[in-house]
Amino acid sequence: MSRSLEEQTLALAGVFQAAELVQQIAHRGQCAPSTFETCIHSLFVTNPPNTLSVYGELRDLREGLAVLCGLLKKQDGQQDVEILRYALNLLHLEARLRKRPEMMDIIGSRIDQARHTADHFGYSHANLVNNLASIYTDTISTFRLRIQVTGDPNQLQVPENAARVRALLLAGIRSAVLWRQLGGRRWHLVVFRKRVVEVAQRLSEQANQAVFH
Repeated sequence: MSRSLEEQTLALAGVFQAAELVQQIAHRGQCAPSTFETCIHSLFVTNPPNTLSVYGELRDLREGLAVLCGLLKKQDGQQDVEILRYALNLLHLEARLRKRPEMMDIIGSRIDQARHTADHFGYSHANLVNNLASIYTDTISTFRLRIQVTGDPNQLQVPENAARVRALLLAGIRSAVLWRQLGGRRWHLVVFRKRVVEVAQRLSEQANQAVFH
C-alpha cells in the first residue's frame, strides 16, 4: 500500500501544482517558468517507466507537494481555498471525462499532434501553449461543470495568461487521470488524509533537499 500511496501522492501533487500555478497567473500574471514547464511536459509523457518520470525529478514537484501538504492540513487563507477548489474540480472533471472515451481519444490525438511543436520550440512557447489551450477549450470546457478562475481581471484578460491557465488546467486533468490510474479515489482524501499528508511531507522534504544539493 505504501508504494502505491507514494505514487498516488506524486500524481496528486501534479494536480495541486497545476492548480497553484493557475492561481498565481490569475492573480499576478506570472509563475516560475521551470514549474510551468514541468506541468506542460507531463502532458507528453504517455508511456512512463514510473510515476515520477512523468514530471522529471522530485524537485520538479516541490511546489505541488508543499501546497498539497498545506491544504490537507487545513491551513486557512482565501488563495489556499481557490487552489483547493481548482484541484477538486480537476478531479471531478476527470471523472466526467472518464465517461467520455471518445473525448479522451480526441485529447490524446491532439496532444500527440502538438508533440512536434513541443520538441522544436520547448514547453513554454506561445504556439504550444495556445495549441494546448485550444484543446482544453474544445473538449473539457464543453462540460456543464466549468472551472471558474478568479483573480485580477487585468491579468485574466491578457490572452497569453488565459492560454497559460487553460494549458495548465489540461495538465491538471492529465495528473488527475494518472492519479485515478494509480488507484486514487476522491474519498481517499478524507479517509486517508493523514497518511497522504505524511507521505507528501516526506516527499516534500526530499524534494527540498534535492534542490540544495
